[in-house]
Amino acid sequence: MTTPFDHAVAAIAEAGYHNHRLETHSDTVSDGLFQDLLAMCEPLRLDMQRGLVHVWKNVSSPGDRLRKVDLFVGEPGKENRPDIQKVRIAVENKSVITAHRNRTNRFDDLKKVLGAIHGARPEALVIATVLVGMSERVLNVPDQVHKFYRDREEEFEVNVLPRLSAGDETLWVQFDWAISRNRPNDPFRTVEMFRTLPTRKPGHTHVEGYDYVLTVPVFIDNVNPPSVPRPNSLGIDVDAEYTKMLEQVCSAYTARWHM
Repeated sequence: MTTPFDHAVAAIAEAGYHNHRLETHSDTVSDGLFQDLLAMCEPLRLDMQRGLVHVWKNVSSPGDRLRKVDLFVGEPGKENRPDIQKVRIAVENKSVITAHRNRTNRFDDLKKVLGAIHGARPEALVIATVLVGMSERVLNVPDQVHKFYRDREEEFEVNVLPRLSAGDETLWVQFDWAISRNRPNDPFRTVEMFRTLPTRKPGHTHVEGYDYVLTVPVFIDNVNPPSVPRPNSLGIDVDAEYTKMLEQVCSAYTARWHM
């Protein structure tokens, strides 16, 4: 099975490295997830075809104009613009890869988005996806290596970029000062933290909680080719969990707007 997370990893490989500052994987995940949901969820597909709902990306969150909701599906508001009061599905994509010590910040981000969406429309489906890095060391390209070549962009593109995510182990030695290190149990601790996010049963729309939280192990160190490891030491069946999420979201969507 090919998931949106495989596409995101392929995009990272093509770019050469993961830019954790831009979170560029998010749009790829959002696009793939929504297309898969349309393909298997007839009620949502019909609503889209009839123009009852539209889809947007990177919509400003209520009460916090600097925070964006990555994928926003809802009934169109004035001038066909997104209206938080009419949202039906909200998806937020996060990653904890370069430094697991930042997991608390990503965790807090997800709690704030949840509160904002639930406060605006409690029956809206709220989903979180989190890429969890499995590598114990990551070459920090955006913050370290790239900035080292700030005034020598051509040199970076010629002498460094082609070697990234291609298995050139000499990069670890050449840029030993640009390595971010994680502890062996960091991926497990990160998954455990995100599993404490509040969730709710399908029929409990009065409860403030995520309708699904999907954690996805990824191997990304910017030196070796990135991948979505199957199997993995976290015991997460990526394909089964992703399918379960799609089915659960479709079932809840149908129950809330078609029954």
